[in-house]
Amino acid sequence: MPIPQDIGKETKVQETKVQKTITYNHKKQSIDCVYYQNAVQSYPTHTHASHHTFGLVSDGMVCIVCNGEKRIYGVGQYFYIQPDVPHAIEQVKDKKYSMISVCIPVGEIREWDDADEHYIKRLKRMIMETPEDPLSIKDMAETISVSPYHMIRQFKSFCGLTPHQFQIQCRVRKAQKILEEGKSVTEAAYAAGFCDQSHFDRCFQRIVRLTPSEYRQALC
Repeated sequence: MPIPQDIGKETKVQETKVQKTITYNHKKQSIDCVYYQNAVQSYPTHTHASHHTFGLVSDGMVCIVCNGEKRIYGVGQYFYIQPDVPHAIEQVKDKKYSMISVCIPVGEIREWDDADEHYIKRLKRMIMETPEDPLSIKDMAETISVSPYHMIRQFKSFCGLTPHQFQIQCRVRKAQKILEEGKSVTEAAYAAGFCDQSHFDRCFQRIVRLTPSEYRQALC
């Protein structure tokens, strides 16, 4: 059965809308900038493991949920989020907003001294460097010689997310970088450790609030 022409038109309209709404400006080992223009996306609780995040609202309002506390920022106001601090971004009264978000790397991994670092830091570094490794919670706990329950509790206290949540987030971040290199969605999924395409799409959209294909369209 032939595909109705209207479907193709609708897809093009959606892709154009994504490009106009969110634009990613990424340069390797440099500052990341994300521009939101009349955006409606809300983002669930997440962290930025090795970046300082600054945001400036240029139109509308956004709500930043940080450590359970909600704060609303309007036009001309800015916010700052430290590395490893769990936070979420929400719409205010379902209205559109415009802002710029700037992520500045802190280089914390290179500064750690292996002889002095806490075992949770070692685990965090291991996950960040190779998030695609199929490590289970049991594997992670054995790697640092602690019980799974103790590891989960300490890791969340230190990093703001459970080890599994952090691993998925790091996989999505790695997939973003691979897509930024011009690779296909399938290549990004498998290189980042996702064996199931639909699982990759769900995780990516939950964290980035765009599908992998839409993210490629939003890159400038």
